Amino acid sequence: MTNYKIALLAGDGIGPEVMKEAVKVLELVQQRNDVTFELMPALFGASAYFDCGNPFPDETIAICDQADAILKGTIGLSHEESKNIPIELQPERGALLPLRKRYNTYANFRPVYLPKELIHFSPLKPEIIGDGIDIIMVRELVGGLYFGHKEMGITDEGLRYVHETLEYDEDQIRRVLHEAFKLAMLRKKVLHNIHKSNVLKSSVLWNEVLEEVAVEYPEVEVLHQLVDSAATQLCLNPAQFDVMVMENMFGDILSDQAGGILGSLGLMPSACIGPDKAYYEPSHGSAPDIAGQNIANPYSMIGSVAMMLENSFDMKEEANNVWNAMKGVFGDGFSTPDLSKPDSGVTMISTDAFGDKVVEKLRNMPRVSQ
Repeated sequence: MTNYKIALLAGDGIGPEVMKEAVKVLELVQQRNDVTFELMPALFGASAYFDCGNPFPDETIAICDQADAILKGTIGLSHEESKNIPIELQPERGALLPLRKRYNTYANFRPVYLPKELIHFSPLKPEIIGDGIDIIMVRELVGGLYFGHKEMGITDEGLRYVHETLEYDEDQIRRVLHEAFKLAMLRKKVLHNIHKSNVLKSSVLWNEVLEEVAVEYPEVEVLHQLVDSAATQLCLNPAQFDVMVMENMFGDILSDQAGGILGSLGLMPSACIGPDKAYYEPSHGSAPDIAGQNIANPYSMIGSVAMMLENSFDMKEEANNVWNAMKGVFGDGFSTPDLSKPDSGVTMISTDAFGDKVVEKLRNMPRVSQ
């Protein structure tokens, strides 16, 4: 029997609520497969700061270091609450970016997936959605503006200023492009390269490296698109996209926009892959306004479990079962109040009730040999 160690970083806001449902799924997966999971909870984010003065404490680092994979919940506070934490120790700067840097999780995969069971969530017209949406965004995650040199100060004239540098080297670009090309080879063999080379020199270098990498994947058709145009086309014709690759900030913005065309970031899990370790997380925020109300949908959190099963533990068939279990719950007409309005024609259930129904669906599926 194989044993895997999983660091559980429940985080802030609704993080602990949706993590609880992810754990239910992991416990059932153990029962259905020749595998055991050693679940190792650890503090992370604002909750860690208020408990011990550090959003990514040494104890958590030690747990993550020994884990085979990391399952991360949501982090962050409201704008006003964030003021209670020093700027450099706020969860995103003090925990999330150091997590990415420590494990060099350079490739972020975000599925933008809207099957027929979920089409009613989208604000787009039915004629635009068609039979559904199935895109994977590949985002470079440890370079660019977010990780470049940052400086704030006062000029000689007494004006406040800020300098933030967008930095990439060709190796950083090349490795994430290889991930995108390999994924495109497994799908429709079409890759949309999202850039802004008409303005940014970083995109000029990005495109030069892409042309070099593309030679190794002659079967993949590369389509170049400016990032602002891509934002428009995601709303007008999302079906044209299959695999999209982009630098860090472009990926941050476009993947959140993609959550909008699905109807919610609550429908978008993600995987953050490094050379030796990966972490998995929902793409949505900590939603402090609904924390503790048991109304947040755990789809993104459980979907992140499915991505972990496939990518870190080579359990693709069981991962597909988890996806199908969640689709089945939606297909049966159930949703949570954060995703659906009272007059939407679905039966509203709580966070934990949704998780229970996913577990019930999964339990009734035939066992697979991994």
